Amino acid sequence: MNFNLTDEQNIIVETVRTFLENEIFPYEKKVDETGVVPKELGIEIAQKCKEIGFFASNMPESVGGGGLNHLDFTLLERELGRGSNALTVFFGRPSGILMACNEEQKEKYLYPAVKGDKFDALAMTEPGAGSDVRGMECSAVQKGGDWIVNGTKHFISHANIADFVIVFIATGEEQTNKGSKRKISCFLVDRGTPGFEINQGYKSVSHRGYQNCILRFDDCRLSKNQILGELHKGFDIANEWLYSTRLTVAATSVGRARRAFELTLPYTVDRHQFGKSIGKFQGVSFQLADMITEIDAADYLTLSAAWRLDQGLASNREIASAKLFSTEMLAKVTDTCIQMHGGMGLMDDLPFERFWRDARVERIWDGTSEIQRHIISRELLRPLGG
Repeated sequence: MNFNLTDEQNIIVETVRTFLENEIFPYEKKVDETGVVPKELGIEIAQKCKEIGFFASNMPESVGGGGLNHLDFTLLERELGRGSNALTVFFGRPSGILMACNEEQKEKYLYPAVKGDKFDALAMTEPGAGSDVRGMECSAVQKGGDWIVNGTKHFISHANIADFVIVFIATGEEQTNKGSKRKISCFLVDRGTPGFEINQGYKSVSHRGYQNCILRFDDCRLSKNQILGELHKGFDIANEWLYSTRLTVAATSVGRARRAFELTLPYTVDRHQFGKSIGKFQGVSFQLADMITEIDAADYLTLSAAWRLDQGLASNREIASAKLFSTEMLAKVTDTCIQMHGGMGLMDDLPFERFWRDARVERIWDGTSEIQRHIISRELLRPLGG
């Protein structure tokens, strides 16, 4: 792997970073205080993203997207990680799972999402089924040619701005050597469908303004034409398209950690105690060395996993390692940056307390740190019969 960025990759990094500095950073504090992104601001961000040619850059050119490969898109996500999720969500990145649409679904969902005419959200988690996806209770029963859905989803990110939701629902059961397990199917559900409600979620300490929502299904009738992929094959779709979301979390964690570090480093030179810069004290200088080493390690681990995807190499363990290491690194870096700023680090005059709060959820969503460790150890042991 060549660690030098190409001219095109440097343009991606510089363009997105400049975009954040001009269009995202100025609004972060206000959004964090109010927990709300004004609708007109979200529309404006999406429009400006289109103008610089980066809307749906993760989607193939064949469907109208930007066609970035995994490495290039990871570089883009790393830069977006520097900004508030509540605002960067409008920097359009439709879910890659929409590539499983059939021709009719492409016209209704995929192409509008790529053009920015519709926003999507993804719904899997339930109050009683987080990491245990097979334990989901939201279920559908076939009635004629339709499916009747009942149940609840929660922690559904940015469903408040979604025009449709990609929902994983139990559609039957199967017997395995480990007992009965639910069959899962994936449905495309439009906002406003009778029996389907998108409600405000919980007040979270992390990523204020980036709403989590509660979805409720009450005898919601869905056509068989709304099934994404094959019936009972929801896990196949998830395994093909969704694992790369862990790579996104890793990349954004690296970007946020580097922003926190870059804001802290000059402070250790300018801040004087006992007649000299605090950076000259070993207790501070060694922590600076540890932080930049771990940031760089997470960065290279993440970029390497993305590169492996582009080479068609097995990447499941590498992506899990990147997600695990990067998110835990972010927690340590933000905490250390606060410590170096002393009492002011905890005040909302500076962004560090926000970075610290936002960092907490990264070890939970898109697979907890414990789940990542399970994936890594399983990949190591299975070839040996363990």
